[in-house]
Amino acid sequence: TDILAAFRVTPQPGVPPEEAGAAVAAESSTGTWTTVWTDGLTSLDRYKGRCYHIEPVAGEEDQYIAYVAYPLDLFEEGSVTNMFTSIVGNVFGFKALRALRLEDLRIPPAYSKTFQGPPHGIQSERDKLNKYGRPLLGCT
Repeated sequence: TDILAAFRVTPQPGVPPEEAGAAVAAESSTGTWTTVWTDGLTSLDRYKGRCYHIEPVAGEEDQYIAYVAYPLDLFEEGSVTNMFTSIVGNVFGFKALRALRLEDLRIPPAYSKTFQGPPHGIQSERDKLNKYGRPLLGCT
């Protein structure tokens, strides 16, 4: 019932891997660098991302895989943009990390079923873009 993400994390020198994993989970869910007046209106515990496991990457010094679970209530239904903005939005510039990469993402069927797909159908989208025989991805 959670969205599960696996991040490859390289912490800054002196930052323990557990702290780096927890920081990624917080920053990519409810964490912020400033005080927000609305924070007192609801319990953020319900929406927090949680780093539930960290393991070293075999053969790579100071690299770890941090596994993070995000509750579905954190995301707007049917919005790929909202989901990816939350999970990978500004976390890549986080100062506690030297490097960060999203390695894997597991989306539960309960959430993926909320995605409607293109409003005019895939063929119409392919015709507009003149792209056939390959996946269509929106990237920046």
